[in-house]
Amino acid sequence: MIAEGGAFPLTNLGCQTGLVPFLRPPGTACWQHTRARSGFEVAYFQAHQGGWLIDGTTAAIEDGQTWVVTYSIVVDAAWLTRSARVATRTAAGSRETMLESDGAGHWLVDGDPAPHLDGCLDVDLESSAMTNTMPVHRLGLTLGARAAAPAAYVRALGLSAERLEQSYTRMADEGGRQRYDYAAPAFDFTSRLVYDESGLVVDYPGIARRAG
Repeated sequence: MIAEGGAFPLTNLGCQTGLVPFLRPPGTACWQHTRARSGFEVAYFQAHQGGWLIDGTTAAIEDGQTWVVTYSIVVDAAWLTRSARVATRTAAGSRETMLESDGAGHWLVDGDPAPHLDGCLDVDLESSAMTNTMPVHRLGLTLGARAAAPAAYVRALGLSAERLEQSYTRMADEGGRQRYDYAAPAFDFTSRLVYDESGLVVDYPGIARRAG
């Protein structure tokens, strides 16, 4: 049952386990990217076939190279990624790629099967802070719970789609905001992500902060 506003209703069990629902996303959100790169990301959220259509753009400079990445991502009612069209522009020119998923962990990349992505349920864009919202919505972790969340990871420049092993662990809330310990062993990277009431990252240390 979906409550008004797109969130699951609170129950006594939910309060006991820390499973507090997210609100529906806002019409738009933006992030300032820092440290790893200098840039800005803007995303727009629109209800779409029971799920969401998310359009966004990140413009940045990283290691002396400028780039612009635009994306259009469709997620279903369970926040499973169903498609992602990603385009990049650099001084060398433009590229575009299309990822499609059946929602059960099988992918096509530009129309061709991508068995190396089997089992991935999310897309994760190197250029985006927004894409870290999909796993936490989809997983619905209770306090202390940990889940693997391998993702189809799309690089910002060449748009190659790689498998990225990731995990999220739900930590104690702070100031009314949910917190998750994130790990990506391939990059020897860990971070504590803080999410707002709609499940969007507000603080991604070393990567980005919510600007509006």
